[in-house]
Amino acid sequence: MITPEQVKFIIDSTDDSVCIISAMGDLIFANPAAEKLFGMSAAEGKKIWDSIPYIAGNDDLIQVFIDTVATRAPSNEAVTDYVNNDGKVHNLHVRMTSYKEDMDVYLIVITDLTQLITVNKAFARYTSPDIADYVLTTAEGQKTGGLTKDVTIMMSDIRGFTALSSKLPAKELITVLNHYFASVVAVIEKYGGTVIEFLGDGIFVVFGAPKDLPDHASRAVRCAVEMQNVMTDVNEWNMQNGYPDLQMGIGINSGKAVVGNIGSDKKMKYGCMGSTVNIAGRIESLTIGGQILITENTEKQIEDELIISSEDSILPKGSPTELKYYEIKGIGDITCEVFSDRDIIWEDKEEDYSFYILEGKTVGDDEQQGRIVRRSEDGRFAVLASSAALAAKQNLMLRRGDECIYAKVIRSDAQGDLICFTSVTQNIGQKG
Repeated sequence: MITPEQVKFIIDSTDDSVCIISAMGDLIFANPAAEKLFGMSAAEGKKIWDSIPYIAGNDDLIQVFIDTVATRAPSNEAVTDYVNNDGKVHNLHVRMTSYKEDMDVYLIVITDLTQLITVNKAFARYTSPDIADYVLTTAEGQKTGGLTKDVTIMMSDIRGFTALSSKLPAKELITVLNHYFASVVAVIEKYGGTVIEFLGDGIFVVFGAPKDLPDHASRAVRCAVEMQNVMTDVNEWNMQNGYPDLQMGIGINSGKAVVGNIGSDKKMKYGCMGSTVNIAGRIESLTIGGQILITENTEKQIEDELIISSEDSILPKGSPTELKYYEIKGIGDITCEVFSDRDIIWEDKEEDYSFYILEGKTVGDDEQQGRIVRRSEDGRFAVLASSAALAAKQNLMLRRGDECIYAKVIRSDAQGDLICFTSVTQNIGQKG
């Protein structure tokens, strides 16, 4: 049987603050943790709320104590902030319970959550809030393993980032990226997307994991449209601060994917893998700045009205059939601007270049000759005339001396190949 001395030892040794007060709020007992937290002693004979500094940050805590004893509530529980005399903010979990045989006495147990909340906030900043919640609150969250779920994957990427990173000092580059990420991630979180990873300048997002989202496809497309719209504000900020415009491409695909913790017991991360992910990345690589491309897999799952500006198809690796994809400029009541060559203001300017076809990330060996016969006023687009039979969506590297342009073929006609510059070194492709 436990003795009174053992009980006192336990109460005095716990990190929780333990107090006993009267129904009038008079402090009858306080253990060492409580005396340290509130900077007072029970021997002073104060009311418990009189030991708390009367500042705005402490209003809620004071009210918890006063309301409980004033209403003679049998119990009360709250999570609230407390600012001590040194100005340090504590996050407290307060539990008050009256002694069932004597409503004139209350036991108060206070747990200081400050360090735990700080760690959790830091963890959530280094991963997605949804992933942090999954890891910290579910039985599966800290185990390796996964499951197959129906999800929608969204991949986004800044066009021309490689060239941009070579032009800007590291500190300024991080500033530009952080502002961009802050703007678009706020939109992603608004629509329930989970950021799996930042891939340099790219973002890998899943809708429908770890939290279930029955309308994950619709959410992803709505999110993509709003992300493209928010780029107007991003570039307005860039212009005001002397930074260049950013152009973002987005690819979306829906289907089954394996989601869960990948790694070992010592180090793991929440991941998402499978052909659904791979196809989303492939679709994203076909975009130019400002475009949203979604697969037929995604289009079939959306009940809202889609505003489609064009459609095409690809043959995914390992698949015997082609997969349709669509360029989206809106869903329901949300729209965004999309590329249209009808809106291009052209300038006649002829320049000779050698060029190479890119195979994945590798520049091909065959050097070919071409001539830019027209260029857009804003420097984003050009018409390349050559004897080569170029296909839509092919990536090119154009070279003149030591200067290089990276571009994507949009379409071909009798005048030549319409190309969009995606990455430029020095001033090629720019007006001037």
